[in-house]
Amino acid sequence: MTNDPHAAGVVLQTGAPLETADLAMVLLHGRGGSAEDILELGSALHLPNAAYFAPQAAGHTWYPLSFLAPRNANEPFLSSALVKIESVVDNLEQSGLGRERIVVAGFSQGACLATEFVASHPARYGALIAFTGGLIGPPGSLQSSPPGELKGTPALLSSGDPDPHVPWARVEESAAILSAMGAAVTTKRYPGRPHTVTQEELELARNLLLQLGNRH
Repeated sequence: MTNDPHAAGVVLQTGAPLETADLAMVLLHGRGGSAEDILELGSALHLPNAAYFAPQAAGHTWYPLSFLAPRNANEPFLSSALVKIESVVDNLEQSGLGRERIVVAGFSQGACLATEFVASHPARYGALIAFTGGLIGPPGSLQSSPPGELKGTPALLSSGDPDPHVPWARVEESAAILSAMGAAVTTKRYPGRPHTVTQEELELARNLLLQLGNRH
């Protein structure tokens, strides 16, 4: 098995041409999902000036076990996934789009990856949007990075409670760490909501991103 299982995965693109886009969204699908699936979620945001980029995980899964498992038990897949996201973001930067105009977003396993990527590669991003996700690692293992390095990055963390995969306590813990790192965090808890993305969550994300687009 290769040490970089996601390296060869395709990156699908839809939306506005990158050269005219106000912002770019890196969209990360969930376990068992696909790049096509998450692009449909992106299109549901109805942002005409956004370019969408969705990498495809090998075997439709970014890492094999729960995001709460010991990190080494999810290797080499977890590190490969983070490298894949970094390559997409780097390509966008090389195309002339600063990180302050790049949004990292995902659902479920993809939301966990999005949150982990932003926290472990701190900068001023356009936004972090985590639909049902949180920082990766076993209970009691999370550590905050140096404060202030997210420089006001807007972050939306929303989830049902209880959720079969993501404990609300981990969402809150992740939000606290991101806040300590300087992100402007909004959390939204939906009691009894199934493992999905609601229209209200899409509207929250859309409103956040419209404010971002208005700054350019």
